[in-house]
Amino acid sequence: MIELRQTALEILLMTDAQIKVNRVHQLFDTYQQNQISLNSDVRLECLDSNLPGRPPKPELIPPLQVPKRRMDTVEGRVSLLHSLAHIEFNAINLALDAIWRFQGMPDQYYGDWLRVAKEEAYHFTLVNEYIESLGFAYGDFPAHNSLWEMVERTSDAVIARMALVPRTMEARGLDAVPSIRDRFKQIKEVRAVEILEIILRDEVGHVAIGNHWFNYLCNQTNVSPISTYRELAQQYSAPRLRGPFNIEARRRAGFTDEELSLLEAT
Repeated sequence: MIELRQTALEILLMTDAQIKVNRVHQLFDTYQQNQISLNSDVRLECLDSNLPGRPPKPELIPPLQVPKRRMDTVEGRVSLLHSLAHIEFNAINLALDAIWRFQGMPDQYYGDWLRVAKEEAYHFTLVNEYIESLGFAYGDFPAHNSLWEMVERTSDAVIARMALVPRTMEARGLDAVPSIRDRFKQIKEVRAVEILEIILRDEVGHVAIGNHWFNYLCNQTNVSPISTYRELAQQYSAPRLRGPFNIEARRRAGFTDEELSLLEAT
């Protein structure tokens, strides 16, 4: 019987995007059928420095060098969708990394992040198939690597990972997706709007998972989530949060009224 965390690491190292997506779906289905073991207390090591596995393209460049995405040309619109595909591909990797890297968490933690990996794989497929229908493919445009850089920064502590990846980096998607969706609504690209609605719906759940496990870890050590988040954000150089914020989506994702009031005050 295969083991969940070791298999998640093996999939994380795969460089072919489509094979990685297929393997994530297979792993999720097999886990749901109780045909996979879980060794949560084992400390795993990765000797391969090529983490995460990714295809040769897209070219990764600094965020400020990524060209502005215009909506008045097909290429400009596809470039915007391509950036979403890249985020979803990185999100597959971050979920797999959360599974294999951190030992000693409850079994539900690993099941939660496997579900995130499966849904991110689904999102990647939706966006990639749509841009392919427009004559393009994942890798045709440059992209930045900010999301994975925060994954790397928080590789030493699960509480930092939960605080600063789902609750910070991914939560920014809750704020950004509605405006992107509305831009596609204006030009009546119905399929793009449908895909973005699916992504927004599922991302609320992904951020909620981060919130749940961050608060779980704070409770385990009897520390304040608000002060602990502030300290971790400073320690790990998290990006400063800037509005406008999707308060309603953030509330559904488990942010407390106190957290949201502090957010609105920034």
